[in-house]
Amino acid sequence: MASAWRRVRQAGGQRAGAASDDELAELTTHFWRAYDERMATVKFGDVARRFPALVGQAVTLGWQANRRDIVATISLNLISGVFGGYALFATTGVLEALFAGGPTPHRVRAALPSLILVATATAVRSGVATAAGWAQSRLEPQVTQVVEVRLYDLTTQVELAAFDEPDFHDRMQRARDRGVYSASQLVNDVINFITAFAGLASATVVVGLLQPILVVVLLLAQLPGAWAAVRTARISYLTRFALVDSYRRKYILADLIAERRTAAELRSFTMRAYLIDRVARLAAYTRSAELRAARQETATTAVGKALGGIATAGVYTVLGVLLAAGWLALSVAGTAVLALRSAAGSLQQLMYSVNQCYEDGLYFSDYMAFCADAQTRIPPPASAAVPQDFARIVASGVTFSYPGAEQPSLHEVSVEIGRGEVVALVGENGSGKTTLAKILAGLYRPQDGTVYWDGVSIAEMNGEPLRERIAVIAQDHGHWPLSVRDNIVMGRLLDESLLAAAAAGSGADAVIAELDRGYDTLLAREFKDGAELSGGQWQRIAAARGFYRTAPLLIMDEPTAALDARAEYALFSSLRTLANDRTVLLITHRLASVRHADRIYVLDHGNVAESGTHADLMALGGQYAELYTLQASQYETTP
Repeated sequence: MASAWRRVRQAGGQRAGAASDDELAELTTHFWRAYDERMATVKFGDVARRFPALVGQAVTLGWQANRRDIVATISLNLISGVFGGYALFATTGVLEALFAGGPTPHRVRAALPSLILVATATAVRSGVATAAGWAQSRLEPQVTQVVEVRLYDLTTQVELAAFDEPDFHDRMQRARDRGVYSASQLVNDVINFITAFAGLASATVVVGLLQPILVVVLLLAQLPGAWAAVRTARISYLTRFALVDSYRRKYILADLIAERRTAAELRSFTMRAYLIDRVARLAAYTRSAELRAARQETATTAVGKALGGIATAGVYTVLGVLLAAGWLALSVAGTAVLALRSAAGSLQQLMYSVNQCYEDGLYFSDYMAFCADAQTRIPPPASAAVPQDFARIVASGVTFSYPGAEQPSLHEVSVEIGRGEVVALVGENGSGKTTLAKILAGLYRPQDGTVYWDGVSIAEMNGEPLRERIAVIAQDHGHWPLSVRDNIVMGRLLDESLLAAAAAGSGADAVIAELDRGYDTLLAREFKDGAELSGGQWQRIAAARGFYRTAPLLIMDEPTAALDARAEYALFSSLRTLANDRTVLLITHRLASVRHADRIYVLDHGNVAESGTHADLMALGGQYAELYTLQASQYETTP
């Protein structure tokens, strides 16, 4: 394995270069640091301490999902255990009759009453267990629904800045991919534990009634298996926990290799070998860690089984000594053997359930930790009412930095937007235009400074009602796998006349007219009868979204980047008409489109470098004039 790992590293280094080696070093450091930290914090005694809390969490989840089903499942399993114990105890009467003296027919007839009791108890136990299994199978999807809805509810409420943090992505992936799945598994584990406990308790009571000393011997014999089960669960969880970042990188690269949107570029730039090498590096790295964990789990299981075998031999030795000493009747010994086997089976099932409960509980704790973290990232309820309209929006001294950034994206930026105005934000890439627009839209909260609507800070307003007053045509708009109609309406009430007007104003009507199913066309080629649009066609759909949302403030972030000249001209020609009913904040690199804006702000490295009308800025002869002249020169006719 080590030589294969070295070959992968050498081959990757020849193709991918130093950057890949740096990434590999980062992953190696991250893996072992995280692994050692988790190994140091999780101890054998944690199982006993955490188990009651896990049982409480599982019962709470089941109660939230369906009270009737969780109560039925637990109570029926307990009843099943009682009948199982009764059937086992009644077996003593059968054996006593069969082992008694006299002709065989007489002994069989004497055993019939006890045998009928055993059969009846066994049949009742089977029926009750079947009913319990039905209730349990009903409970699982309901629990999954509860935790999924909670996760999505919290994830869609957290502030947008959280999605710029890699750690948040890691926690969210653990919660979504394994945490949600582990919730229903945790409930099943606890129910299985209760079932096994009921069976073990019944068998233990029977064994205790027959010979108390056998109870102690039986429990001691299962300790090696319990130790091995808990330790293997711990190794498995810690390995997966430490590798989550590597898994995420590998899956991202694997998606890029297999997705339609990147297929053409992958081939055009002949990136196949490069990407496969990166995936192979990550796969080999995770495989090395998983094989190491597998070796540890196998060794632990082997030791546990060896010690368990010795302990089981000790149980039967004690039973033989009791028989030889005359402290145990043969019929009672026969029942004791059956009880011991039943108890051993129940105890093995119980320890397996504890093992699974502990492991699934660790994953579910990631879900709970993410939910707790997400809850702290939800803005608190505000007191100020959001106005239906506004006279003036003012951003005063706004400073904003992305997580981990060395320099702020915006530094003490102040802008004003009056009702009915067309205000433009221009500047070179990375100047902070889109960031400022997102702050004005209430998507980001600045570290310093405030945005006011008619003198009231938007920090004092609830986010959802505020965003209902804002329409955004985003630069990085989503390609939703929905119908054309739903891609424009975006969950709002359908107004056919408004839909037609929005499509016409954005030029999307021409796109829709060419589709076989019109507004009912599913915009996803991956599905049957789905269609795919070009970049420019998607941009028209995105613009229609903003026009359909009749909000007083319309933010247009590079709305024509993918449009042809005719479509771009038509869209910008409608801006003044739109401004009669609403205020427009326009972000664009194409300065010819902002000549008639009421006010233009020029951003440079997160600062407002210039502001004024087109005429003012041209007269100033600064950055705007330079950029405008540079762009205009591209259209000059050469003599």
